[in-house]
Amino acid sequence: MLVRGMTARDVTGLLRSWRSGDERAEEALLAAVYADLRRRAAAMLRGERNDHTLQPTALVNEAYLRLVDYRRVRARDRSHFLALAAQAMRRILIERARARSAAKRDGGGAALALDAAAEEVGARAGELVALDEALTRLAGFDARKAQVVELKYFGGLTNDETAAALEISGATVEREWSAARAWLRTAIAGA
Repeated sequence: MLVRGMTARDVTGLLRSWRSGDERAEEALLAAVYADLRRRAAAMLRGERNDHTLQPTALVNEAYLRLVDYRRVRARDRSHFLALAAQAMRRILIERARARSAAKRDGGGAALALDAAAEEVGARAGELVALDEALTRLAGFDARKAQVVELKYFGGLTNDETAAALEISGATVEREWSAARAWLRTAIAGA
């Protein structure tokens, strides 16, 4: 979903201008992709407890701040930018899950990356950490399968968007997604 009248090609042009140092392009880029990123973050957080405090807006804002801070970001196009955003959101969620688990073990309140109002990931903290560890193992021997999972699960990308970001066919995305899910289920169950 893009700003009305904005195409994926327009976003690619904004990315190029932003990399060249055009601050107005950065503002326009945020306006162009913000609603899409927020929708993806909301989908990602849908499985959380009703009382969790991390909101899609906070997740998107933190991910965007990280992307803006990465001066070396070289997003080729809209799909690649969304892939980078998915990676940032994954890191944020995993950091929060690990901090939450550490706080439970220590019995104290660990400082988290986001504001104090968003101090817990929710009931899935352990599951997210287990998934991240299994996904890291998967990436060690099949990076593309791990990327497909990251983009689809953490980034909420569709098969077509995942295919574009990885420059592979939609059928390949389907095969990789299916095989990766099966491997991850086995790896997590065996852990």
